[in-house]
Amino acid sequence: MAERLPAIVFVCLGNICRSPLADGALRHEVARRGLGWTVDSAGTGGWHAGDAPDKRAIAVAARHGVDIAGLRARQVRVDDFTRFDLILAMDHDNLAGLHAIAPRAHRADVRLALDLVEGRTGQAVADPYYGDARGFDATWADAQAIAHAVLRHFGAAG
Repeated sequence: MAERLPAIVFVCLGNICRSPLADGALRHEVARRGLGWTVDSAGTGGWHAGDAPDKRAIAVAARHGVDIAGLRARQVRVDDFTRFDLILAMDHDNLAGLHAIAPRAHRADVRLALDLVEGRTGQAVADPYYGDARGFDATWADAQAIAHAVLRHFGAAG
C-alpha cells in the first residue's frame, strides 16, 4: 500500500492574508520539489468565503514569484480534522477556535504555525490586514520560514 502524502492546511481568521500567504509559500516549495502534497488554507470565520486574497497579499507573493491570486477563502470545516495531517493556526485565537470545533477523535496535529520554526515557539504570525504593505512583507517572511519548517517536519527539506 502506498504511503499517504502529507496534507497541510493553514488557518487564520478570514483566510485572505496570512493563511493564503503561507499556503502559497508552501505550495511553491512543494511544486518546486515535485512532492505532490496537499496544501490548503482556511479561515475560522466565513465572512470572506469565496473571496480572493487581499490585493496586498497577492502583490507581496507575486514579488517573490508566487501566484496566489487564484486562491479563494473558505471556512474551516469539521472534516478538515480528518482530511489534513497538520493544521497550522496563525495565532492563538485561531488555535483556540480550531480546538473548539475539533471532533474528539481526529487525526490532525493542530498547532501554531510558528511552533515549527526554530526559536519561534508560542509566537503568532502578525495580522497585516489593518496595516500597510510592510506588514505583508513581514508576513511573507514568516510564511517562507513556516514553509521551510514544514518541509523539515516531513523530512523533505534540502
